[in-house]
Amino acid sequence: MGLNSKLKSLIFAACSIITIGALAGFASSKQNVKTCKKVSINIDNEYNNYFIGDKEVRDLLTREGDRKLEGLPNQQIDLKNLEKRIEAHSFVKEADVFRGLDGNIQVHVKQNRPIARIIRPDQDVYIDAEGTMLPLSNRYTARVIPITKSASVKPFSSNFFQDSTGQAYLALVLRIEKDEFWKAQLAQMHIDGKGMVSFLPQVGEHTIEFGRPDQLDAKFKKLMVFYKEVLPVMGWDKYKRVNVAFEDQIICE
Repeated sequence: MGLNSKLKSLIFAACSIITIGALAGFASSKQNVKTCKKVSINIDNEYNNYFIGDKEVRDLLTREGDRKLEGLPNQQIDLKNLEKRIEAHSFVKEADVFRGLDGNIQVHVKQNRPIARIIRPDQDVYIDAEGTMLPLSNRYTARVIPITKSASVKPFSSNFFQDSTGQAYLALVLRIEKDEFWKAQLAQMHIDGKGMVSFLPQVGEHTIEFGRPDQLDAKFKKLMVFYKEVLPVMGWDKYKRVNVAFEDQIICE
C-alpha cells in the first residue's frame, strides 16, 4: 500500500470516528432534553419469588414518593443512583435502570433466590445460593428446606455459609434445591454438635443419617437405592433410621 493510500485510510478513519462521536453526542443531547413521562417496571419472578413488587420498587425510585420521576427532564435523573437504591433492597440481586428511545425510564429487577430457611430462637433468616443471609418477608414465604441445629452449636455467623466450613453445607443445600425428587422428599435438615447432618423426610417415619456434607453423589445414590429398591419391598414404616454416612454401606434399622 502506497503512502497516499495509507494517508487516505487514516483520514477516512479519523472522519468516521468524529462523525460517530458527533452523532452520539447529538443523540445524547436530544435524550437529555426529553421529559420522563412514564416509568415501566419489570420484576423477574423466574423462581416464583414475590419478595418485592412494583410498589416497593417505585418507592425506592422516588424515595417513598417524595421525588417522582414522571415530569422530570432526563438530565435531572441519575440512572446509576437509582440502580444503587434498588439494589440496596435485601431481596434484589440486580437492577438495571435505563432510558428508552422515547425518554421514558425502564426498570428491570432480578430477585435474590432463597434456597433454605435457618431456624433460630430469635429470628429465622433465609440463605441464598451464594450463602448470603436474607431477612424474612411479610410479603411472601419461600417454600424451601428449613435447617435446624443442636443447641450446643453456636449460632451461625452471617458469613458461615461462605467460609471454608460452611461452603460444604451450602453445596449440600444447593444439591437438594436443584433435584426435584430430593427437594420434594426432604422436609428438614438438622446439623448436630459434631457437624453431622440428618434429614426428616416428607414421607415415612425414618430419620436419614447423612453424616458429613461430603461425597454427595455417592450418598444420594445410596439413598435412591433405599427409596427405589428397599422401601417398596419392606414398607415405608419398616425402618426408623437409615444411615448412608459410611462408604459402600446402607444401614437400615
